[in-house]
Amino acid sequence: MTAPQRRFDLVVIGGGSGGLAAAFRAASHGARVALCEPALLGGTCVNVGCVPKKAMWLAADLADRLRLAKPLGFDVPSPALDWPKFLAHRQRYIDGIHAAYRRKLDEHGITVVPARARLLDAHSVACDSGEVLQAEYVVIATGGRPRRPDVPGAELGGMSDDVFEWTAPPPRLAIVGGGYIAVEFAGVLQALGSQVELFVRGTRLLDGFDAELAARLADDYRQSGMRLHFGHRLAAVEPDDEGIRLRDETGATSDRFDALLFATGRTPNSDDLGLDAAGVARDERGRIVVDAFNATNVDGVFAVGDITTDPALTPVAIAAARRAMDRVFGDGARALDRELVPTVVFSKPPLARVGLDEAEARARHGDAVHVYRADFRPMLHALAESPRRSLFKLVCVGEERRVVGLHLLGEGADEILQGFAVAVKLGATLDDLHDTVAIHPTSAEEVVLMR
Repeated sequence: MTAPQRRFDLVVIGGGSGGLAAAFRAASHGARVALCEPALLGGTCVNVGCVPKKAMWLAADLADRLRLAKPLGFDVPSPALDWPKFLAHRQRYIDGIHAAYRRKLDEHGITVVPARARLLDAHSVACDSGEVLQAEYVVIATGGRPRRPDVPGAELGGMSDDVFEWTAPPPRLAIVGGGYIAVEFAGVLQALGSQVELFVRGTRLLDGFDAELAARLADDYRQSGMRLHFGHRLAAVEPDDEGIRLRDETGATSDRFDALLFATGRTPNSDDLGLDAAGVARDERGRIVVDAFNATNVDGVFAVGDITTDPALTPVAIAAARRAMDRVFGDGARALDRELVPTVVFSKPPLARVGLDEAEARARHGDAVHVYRADFRPMLHALAESPRRSLFKLVCVGEERRVVGLHLLGEGADEILQGFAVAVKLGATLDDLHDTVAIHPTSAEEVVLMR
C-alpha cells in the first residue's frame, strides 16, 4: 500500500527556535509550509534551556539582592524560595509561549505534523505517522541533547534537562563540567540554597571566554562558598548510603553528595534522520556541515541550529533560518556574520562577550593589540560592603584603536552588551567611545571611560 502524500514548498523537521523561525519566515513570503515536531514546540530553548534557566537565574538574582538588603538597613528575613510556587509561575510563562506559537502557526497557515520525520531523499520526508511529505526545500532543525560521560556509575547522575524537574535544591550538589551550562547552574543553584562543588576537567572555567574574566568569575564563585576542583578527571561515580561520591583517575574519592549533575557537552540529534540516504554531509561530531547561508551539500536541503556547525546559540539559529528562507523565497539576504556574535553566560554575576578575546586578538594581530580594563565595585555592592567586583575589558587593534572585542563580567553585563555589540559591529574605535557622554552613575559608563 502506498503511503499517503502531501506536497509543500517547504518541510521543516524540528519545531524548536530555528525550525519555527524558518517556517514563519518562509510562510511570510507566501510559501506553503509543513512543520514536523513530535514533542513540545520551542525545542530546547523554551522547554529545557534558555527560558526556564533564565527564570531560575532571575529567582537566584532576587535571592542575592535580598541578601544585600539587610546590610543596607532593610529588616528582611533570610530569603527562602517556595519552589512549587515558583515552578508554577515558570510553567505558566512557558505555556504562554506555546500558546503564542500555536496562534502564529495558525495565522501563517502552517501545517503542523505532530510526528517524527526523516529524509527519504532531498525532497521527500517520511513521518512516523505513515505519511510522506514532498517539498522542493527541506530545513533540518532537530537540535541537540545533553551528553552523558562514559564512566561507570554515570547513570547515577542527572543531565541538564533534569534540573527543570527538580522541586527543591539538593543540599549538596556536585556538577561535572566547566562550560557555560555547568557554570550557569552552579551559580544559580548555589544562590538558591545548594552547597555546590564544581569538578572541571581542564585548568579553568569557560574555555570560549576571556581567561582573565573567567579567572575572576572563579574567584567570585569561591567567595560565594562554592568549591572548585580543576584538573579533575572523573573515573567513576559510586553510590554511598543515600548519596554518591566521585572517584577520579588517581583513585581519590570526593565527599558525599546528595545529587550529581553532568554538564559535559551536547550531541546533535542527527541520528535516524535519513541523512546518509539523502547524502547530507556531517562532520566527525555528527553535526551537519553548512555554508554561509546554511545550505548543506545537497541542493534544496538546509540545516539550522545546534545540529549544525554554527555556534550553538538560539539567536544564531533564528537569524540563520530567517536569512536562509529570505534567500530561497524572498529577494535574497546577506549571510550571517558568525564572528561578531554577542553572547552571555548567565553566571553569578553574568559574563558577556562580543568579538575577539585578548589571546585571539594577539594571535591574529600581534603587537598591534591594545587592551584596556575597568576593575571596579558596582555601587550596590559597595554600599552593602560586598566584596564582589566587576571587570570590563576592551580589546583594540591598530593606531586607530578599533574595538575588536568587548568583555564584561559584572552586574548588568547581559543588558549592557547588546547596545555596545552594535557599536563593535559598526567598527567603533576607542575615540568613538571616549566621544560618547557617560551615563552616571552606572556600570555601563565604564565602557566609554576606559583609558
